[in-house]
Amino acid sequence: MAVLVERDNIGIFGVMNAGKSSVMNLITQQETSIVDSHPGTTADTKISLHEIHGIGPLRIFDTAGLDESTNLGEKKKNKAFNDLKESDLVLLIIDPSRENYHTEEIILQKAREEEKQILIIYNLFNASDKSLIETTKKKISLLQFHKKISINANDTTERKRLIDFILQNYIPKSASIELLPFIERDEFYVLIIPMDEETPPGRLLRPQAMTEEYITRHWAYAVSFRLDLSAARGSDEEKKKEFTRFNHFLSSFSKRPRAMITDSQAMDIMKDWCPEDIDLTTFSIVMINYMSGGKLNNFVEGIEALHSIKNKDSILIAEACNHSRIAEDIGTVQIPTIIKKKFPGVTIDHAFGREFQDKDDLEKYKLIIHCGGCMISNQKLSARIRDLDALGIPYTNYGIFLSAVQGEESLKKVLKPWKINI
Repeated sequence: MAVLVERDNIGIFGVMNAGKSSVMNLITQQETSIVDSHPGTTADTKISLHEIHGIGPLRIFDTAGLDESTNLGEKKKNKAFNDLKESDLVLLIIDPSRENYHTEEIILQKAREEEKQILIIYNLFNASDKSLIETTKKKISLLQFHKKISINANDTTERKRLIDFILQNYIPKSASIELLPFIERDEFYVLIIPMDEETPPGRLLRPQAMTEEYITRHWAYAVSFRLDLSAARGSDEEKKKEFTRFNHFLSSFSKRPRAMITDSQAMDIMKDWCPEDIDLTTFSIVMINYMSGGKLNNFVEGIEALHSIKNKDSILIAEACNHSRIAEDIGTVQIPTIIKKKFPGVTIDHAFGREFQDKDDLEKYKLIIHCGGCMISNQKLSARIRDLDALGIPYTNYGIFLSAVQGEESLKKVLKPWKINI
């Protein structure tokens, strides 16, 4: 019986005679596609099954040029755009000696709408073409968001550079990340869950449900504690009563819990209430690490930007979803209140749902504070991170921010389970 091999799809796109087939042949190390200077040589998508060490089995699409203005050319274009939808990685081949880049702009726009990973390959037919790259960048504004390499695709010695470039910048779809890599079998893990006016009846929030399921599936024990945040922040008598209830809960365990996972908004309480011998992290940190494919350290590094925030700087708070917001919403009320108190004069903007990718002024922000990303796809979150990395804009996460503003020791504590030191 034949075994179905799961393959990543790499699509090669561009205009006629940009060198797409040459790039295909360079990657596969064989004449997979016919190379000819006559426009429209690739009449239909050529597919090659290949394998690159470090990625695994691949299906590579060498597509027809997308600028052919005939009836047949329109059919080729439709086929190529269908191939783009199936591609996990889009390689856009650009000849910098061209004058018009309308087609390349369309390819970039469509690939970004589909949230594809995109890499730019400048194909230099002549050594002098390298000097034209800066002009090309100015003509295609979207190029600023994507990693680039310049090669001569007809030079077989360029293959190693090209393969290394792909390996350094492409995250295979087979790459997997554990939701809670620190979970151990037959150990107890406490979920600290405040339920406020925004908590939907009849179900846990997605991060809470995913965490509970993961712990249980890995033969450990998930135990929930509903924290009364109002009481914990209330009068001395209310606080004492809630703290006593919490300690009674902890003392009921026959074996000490290994870790607590708390709602990020409760960090002002849990930084003091969680005993030193029990690890602590937050649901938002769990989710941003998982949804970003293990890039938690990037979000940790981003929090350093807080040290350089000045009067009149701008901060963007980004939420993945468009849920109805009431009461003490964490993104629109709690975090802005903290920012205004600690950084007077700072401008705070918000982006909900698709508003993030529609913003064309991301460069003005000194810091992006992102939610856990639990209501968007890994691909969408990764696309956001790629854009911010390309622009050099620091970004962090709700859980990291709400821990950091409680002090360095609080931040160290929530990062300890992830083996990240600051």
